[in-house]
Amino acid sequence: MADILIKNARIITCKSNGPKMGAEMQDLGVIENGFVAVDNGIITDVGYGEGEEFKVRHTEIIDAEGRLVMPGLVDPHTHLVHYGSRENELELKLKGASYIDILKSGGGILSTVSATRAASFEKLTDKVVSSLDLMLQWGTTTVEAKSGYGLNFVDEVKSLEVLKNVKHPIDIVKTYMGAHAVPTEYKSDKEGYINLMIDRIIPYIAENQLAEFIDCFCEEGVFSVSESESILLKGKEFGLKIKLHADEIEPMGGAQLAGRLSAVSAEHLVAASDEGIEEMKNAGVIPVLLPGTSFYLRLGRYARARKMIEAGMPVALATDYNPGTCPTESLQSIMVFASMGMGMTPQEVISAMTINSAHAINRGNIVGSIEKGKKADIIIMDAPNENYIVYHFGINHVATVIKDGKIVIKDKERQ
Repeated sequence: MADILIKNARIITCKSNGPKMGAEMQDLGVIENGFVAVDNGIITDVGYGEGEEFKVRHTEIIDAEGRLVMPGLVDPHTHLVHYGSRENELELKLKGASYIDILKSGGGILSTVSATRAASFEKLTDKVVSSLDLMLQWGTTTVEAKSGYGLNFVDEVKSLEVLKNVKHPIDIVKTYMGAHAVPTEYKSDKEGYINLMIDRIIPYIAENQLAEFIDCFCEEGVFSVSESESILLKGKEFGLKIKLHADEIEPMGGAQLAGRLSAVSAEHLVAASDEGIEEMKNAGVIPVLLPGTSFYLRLGRYARARKMIEAGMPVALATDYNPGTCPTESLQSIMVFASMGMGMTPQEVISAMTINSAHAINRGNIVGSIEKGKKADIIIMDAPNENYIVYHFGINHVATVIKDGKIVIKDKERQ
């Protein structure tokens, strides 16, 4: 039996026994003229033909002829919970101000911190829901979300509780990132802020199960390698899994740190060294690359995706959605930057946004591919093949979204 039967489809399964490594990313496990059967929120079968044996009286039939069926997109790096916007910084960027220059002047992250602290729980929730609605419309069905715009006990906890309590079809994986910047009140006492995180905030968050991961911004002018290590190890002591903002702008040695700590993922990596990439590979760290940020910051360089893929690493991609350095909820936009900016093929891009991104947030066993027994998170694209999605850029190709076996966005053109 099936609640939903998709037929006549070109199906990208992204089937894999783990994250797709290197050259494996080119293989999408395509089934031509196939079907997907969904029952009670789970994929019950996928294969060739029309799946007629799964039809019963109540089954909803979706004829996907001429369209592309693929796993729901997974966004493994966002700063979803924040308030306000920073369009006022656009002119500064265009005049050549760097990210760190804006931060040191009290803008950047610290500007958003002020707005987020002032916002009520309800206002933050409404903003989160608004962004999640956009993500869903553009094909994202699972998202990782970081705190990091509270930067004190009360507002970091408030941010994570918003994420814990928000009602939305998209699944949210929560990350504590109090080490996003040093708040203004601790400007001359960074050690005091680090101690606040280590002694009070991390234990509380772990004990109240407000986050699964811990992250830290290891960057020049923010947190050093040794400071980042202390913060991350305290999180690990309390059962939080490690992620790391590593070598985004300067080659700080963050990639090496991610390798030493056996982090689940290291993120950004624009300035990662050859040694750092090798240490990450040896430790099984998943590189999460954020080409939209390189584009929006006008860095003139991108993370070396080709080197990582050729080294046999399982590259993942994310939006880095945030109000300052990559204000977009659209993974389809990031597809274009990944391809044109980093030289990734459409096949590699899709592997990076599905099965590899799922593994980057420890969800690869339940989402990220169209396989029997996995959650029925499926999108239908109004595109004949995967190349077309990147080729015809700037539009939303999503026609239908199925989340947990329910049609949450329905294609009106074919009703």
